[in-house]
Amino acid sequence: FWALLTNSINEKVLLDVKNSNGEQRDVVIRPAGSLRNELYDEWVKERRKLTQEYSDGKLGYLHIRGMDHPSFERFERELTAAGHDKEAIVIDVRFNGGGSTTDYLMAILNVKQHAYTIPRGAEKSLTNNKNYRQYYPFAERLPFFAWNKPSIALCNSSSYSNAEIFSHAYKNLGIGTLVGTPTFGAVISTSAVRLIDGSSVRMPFRGWFVKATDINMDKEPARPDIIVKNSPDSKTKGVDEQLKKACEVLLEQIQ
Repeated sequence: FWALLTNSINEKVLLDVKNSNGEQRDVVIRPAGSLRNELYDEWVKERRKLTQEYSDGKLGYLHIRGMDHPSFERFERELTAAGHDKEAIVIDVRFNGGGSTTDYLMAILNVKQHAYTIPRGAEKSLTNNKNYRQYYPFAERLPFFAWNKPSIALCNSSSYSNAEIFSHAYKNLGIGTLVGTPTFGAVISTSAVRLIDGSSVRMPFRGWFVKATDINMDKEPARPDIIVKNSPDSKTKGVDEQLKKACEVLLEQIQ
């Protein structure tokens, strides 16, 4: 059966299917080379469902798959929806292999309001200006959507490279609480050079250090403010202890 689907990835294939009662019907399928993306989307969907359960619908959830531009664009695109009618949001960089977009994310999560504005005609007297202290036209003044509500971040030992830089920055800049387990501890800048035999070699050309502490990120992982491990059977039980703790802490902070 599987041999008949060789070289048919993303192509429509017509199958004649017969059930146990002998009834036949035509089914059109489109074979996939891998279910990696589908499994990932299902995992994220389950985290969102758990966040809804753990927070009684008060918190939103977003996972950042990689520190690349497609992942960043997805994060920015989904942030408004994930945070709609939510009091705060959980940002998850567990199982993130790294990349280079930490500063893009900081431009969204670390925006400080330096002024407030009052639309013409909104108030009869400027003595009521304090009603608008939280009003600022971020959407028209910033290159990215700004998240100004509370947040919390999750990391683990499968958070690598730029995901670790993000975790260090999130914690040291005081954006919010970092929860989970220490990151892997492998942060460098590197590039590949192609050799004449077709192979390639990579050499680090830059080291990364935490400005506040002078810690070498390539030797020292980002250590969460709150250490929580997921139990080995958490997946089979349909729970996520790290996510649950993050929700509990964030709910306490926004009360």
